Amino acid sequence: MTCKVVVLLSGRGSNFRAIAEAQLPIDIVAVISNRPQAAGLEYARSRGIPAVALDHTAHPDRVLFDAMLGDEIERHRPDLVVLAGYMRILSPAFIARFEGRLLNIHPSLLPMFPGLKTHERALEEGVKIHGCTVHFVTADLDHGPIVIQAAVPVRADDTPDSLAARVLAQEHRIYPQAIRWFAEGRLVNSHGRVNLKDDSTSQSVLSPGT
Repeated sequence: MTCKVVVLLSGRGSNFRAIAEAQLPIDIVAVISNRPQAAGLEYARSRGIPAVALDHTAHPDRVLFDAMLGDEIERHRPDLVVLAGYMRILSPAFIARFEGRLLNIHPSLLPMFPGLKTHERALEEGVKIHGCTVHFVTADLDHGPIVIQAAVPVRADDTPDSLAARVLAQEHRIYPQAIRWFAEGRLVNSHGRVNLKDDSTSQSVLSPGT
């Protein structure tokens, strides 16, 4: 049976595009944005995917908004909820509601640099390797079980924008891979660590970038 996926986004949806174009064994049953003008919604409509706008600014209570968002998600009966540039911190009740079927991608090699401005912070710290991480979402922000990571070298002449561009290219590569593994039932989440069925790899698969 095809894995049903709901995508949440807040902006242009470049990771959503990568997922939609990756020929995965999934059915994207809806794309939902907290910003009605998000470009990702228009791309969804261009592919015939139901696109839903739920403006968070019209609902100042975060918990109530997340409850409404959860109800909209469940209306589509997804097996997996994918955060693709969804720029809001989710409430603990929402996370608990979708525990084990909520994936996110973060632009750093977690647990390094959780939160925002990851590329600026990487350059400030002088790290030599940077990258991105796909992980299951938990109530501990940006610290859920790691599914896959991709690394890129930090160059002497890098700016936050140039580093972000190379990391984004790797995001577009590993997020579809993580979703494929989920759809194929290959991810085993045990005691906070993710392994692949029929694979000797430990909690993460490090995928070197360029």
